[in-house]
Order: sequence, then structure tokens, then C-alpha cells
Amino acid sequence: MIGRRKFTALATAGVASALVLPACSGDSEEAGTTTEGGAVPLNMWVFAELHGTYYEQMAEAWNEQNPDRPVELSVTVYPYDDMHNKLQLAANSGSGLPDVVDIEVSKFSNFVTEDGRTPLMDLTEAAEPYADDIVQAQLDLYSRDGSLYGFTTHVGAFVTFYNAALLEAAGIDYTTIRTWDDFQAAGTAYNRATGKAFGVASTGVNMVEPLLVAQHGGNFFDEDGGVAVNSPEVVQALELEKRMQEAGAISTIPGGSPDAEEAYGAINRGDYAAIVYPAWYTSRFVDYMPDLAGAIAIAPAPVLEGGEVATIGGGGTGTAVIDSSPNKDFAAEWLAFAKLSPEANVAVWEVLGFDPANMSVWEDEAVTKNPENKFNKYFRTNLFDTLNEVKDEIGHFDAFTNPNLPAVDNIFTTVTWTEIFENDVPPQDALDQAQADLENQIGA
Repeated sequence: MIGRRKFTALATAGVASALVLPACSGDSEEAGTTTEGGAVPLNMWVFAELHGTYYEQMAEAWNEQNPDRPVELSVTVYPYDDMHNKLQLAANSGSGLPDVVDIEVSKFSNFVTEDGRTPLMDLTEAAEPYADDIVQAQLDLYSRDGSLYGFTTHVGAFVTFYNAALLEAAGIDYTTIRTWDDFQAAGTAYNRATGKAFGVASTGVNMVEPLLVAQHGGNFFDEDGGVAVNSPEVVQALELEKRMQEAGAISTIPGGSPDAEEAYGAINRGDYAAIVYPAWYTSRFVDYMPDLAGAIAIAPAPVLEGGEVATIGGGGTGTAVIDSSPNKDFAAEWLAFAKLSPEANVAVWEVLGFDPANMSVWEDEAVTKNPENKFNKYFRTNLFDTLNEVKDEIGHFDAFTNPNLPAVDNIFTTVTWTEIFENDVPPQDALDQAQADLENQIGA
């Protein structure tokens, strides 16, 4: 049996910023419990409805292969902030925890403290049968001090989604866009010709900025791990974005990011023509913007002339097992199958439209170029043609594993980006203020 619950709002105010870990207990009743039918019950929390669909399908696949050891998966879908806040409260109180949970990469360090305390199970052993086939950098994202606490979902390499139909009508050829200078020139021309927005300046998500900072050879932290959000490279990245905004090439968007419900409607109406985002955004187009089928082309993300890397993995979800779950060993085995197995990596593309962390799938054209695949039907160009074009230039952004990333991400998305892109505060000033506030907050 597979169940699903969806919540649209939670009262989860007052979440502690530090992780306190008393003796924890999961929602299941007793160690090794099973249902009357012999299935092992697992209670799972996710923050994306599409993820819930995926896990339900992987539970069905497991049960087909393991009829003597079936899983009874119950998935609860919460809004992004509410789920992470609820998980923080449950971890702090030691009660009400699920068995398995999705944790977004920028929140992951909230649940593994610098001294190693965590409510999460070490999944190193469970990953061993599959680890050799998975991009190591994706395992590193959710590893701390040699222990693996989360299974990756995808690479999330940045690409650009162009509304080719709109650009063609405006006389703009997206295939000539290679650098950010090209992107700005095309965006300015499009804005002047149509009066509409081209690209996006997000205020509610820290997504494109890591790409730009990495391309500049920078980080949000110094070599010792201390906060350095006003470093020259970060300032240069934000000044580049601000110049693009002033030139009309990027504009703020309803909801604060392309991955917001309000934004889906705006993009679907044709109000924006270019979205630079991780490859997993394919699923948002197919599921939430049906009117654009046949109009969207996928191309490489713009690069910085002479930059350090072409692209990086952006965003991500580490799926974890709660260490106090009475069914944790079974949960770890099922989750390794659901996230790391060859079947899972094919399903990551076919069900979710994500770029699998097992890059051998990228070369399997029977999978990647299947004409019946719903993503291949939707887009003008093939995602994996673009990914294979840049696969040797995918960089790693070290900030994603810093324990203070959640604090940095929070101040960027609640204050700093709004100051820069809506209130016209110069990037240097806004980042100097963020640095000072973070130093006061975490003693960096």
C-alpha cells in the first residue's frame, strides 16, 4: 500500500536556528515493525509533490522485485519552508520524526552539526553496492567527516531554457548566446523589441549566484571556512547581475524565483523568455507550464569569458533516514535502491526529468532519446545533448558543504537579493551588510 498526504500550510514559527539533539524517536511504533500483510511501513516527508510521485513508483518497483520484503510507503508532501521547519522542530524535540525525509542541499547542514551530532543515519554501508557508479561530487554534498548522510537525487547542472518561439518572433537567435555578455545583449534587444522581460533576477532563492560566483573562481566562504560573502568574486558576480538588470536583460519575477507557483503562470504566459536554472527545471515546464510545449529549447548556461568553470550542479536534495527509526536498516536498503540503483537513475530522468547522478545514463540513447518520453516530446532540443556538451566542464561549488550555508542562504534570500534587485542598493554595500550581519549571527 502506498499513501500520500499533502499539506499547504503549517504553523511552524519559532524554529531554533541551532540543532539540539535529545534522544529521538520516529513515528513508527516498535523496532522492526511490519503491517499485517508483512510489509514494512515507512513514513516519508517531501517538499515537492513530484518527488512524492517518484518515491511511490520506486516503492512499487521495489515490491515487484522483493515480494517477500515489501515496503508500505506513506508520503506526506509539505511546502518547502514548512517541511524543513517541521523537521527542525521534530529533531529538537526528539519526537514526531519521519522514517525517511528529503532535505534540500542548502538546508542539509542544519541537520549535521560540526561536532558530528545528527538525527540522521550513516548511509555509507547502504550506498556501497552503487557508489562506484555515482558522481563522487554528488555523494560529497551529503557527506560529513567521512560519513554519508543523504542520497543524491541528480547532478542539477545549470542550463538555459529559452522560449525559442518568442525569441524567433523578436529576431533573436538563442544559439548565438555563449557568454553572459551575449546573454545581456540578447536580453536588452528582446526587452526593447517587446517590452517584456528576458531573464530572471531572483530575490527569493540563491540559485544563479553560486553559478556566477563559481565562474568567477570564488566562494561564499574563505579557505578556513569563515563567511566571506563580500569577497571580490562575490561582489563581481552580483555586479554582473545588477548590470544585466539595469540593461533590461533580467527582471524580478512574481514569487521571487522561477520555481514558485506565481512564476509558473508568468512564464507560461510568455512574460519571460530565458530561464537559467538547473537541469531539473525540465519537470516544472512539463508539469506546470503546458502551454509552452514545443516552444522551449534547452542550451548551455552562459559562461564567463575566461571563467573558472562552465557550469556547476545547482540545488539538490539529499534523502536521509532518521537514525532513531525502528525500521532504519530496511529504510536505508530501500532508499539506496530508490535513489542510487540503475533502475532509479533511469527513473530519475523518465519520471522526474532530472539529470541522473549516474552519468552512464547520459550516454544511453535508448533512454535519453526515447521519442515517447514526455520530456523529449515537450522540448525542442534534447537535454542530454546539452549536458554531454558541457559534462567535462561541470565544476563543484565547495560552499554547498559548509555548515554555515543555511545562514548565508537565509540572509541572501530574505534581505540581500531584495536590497540589490528591488531597492537598488549597490552590491558592494548590500554584501558588506550581509557580511556584518552574518559575523554577528554566527561569529564568522
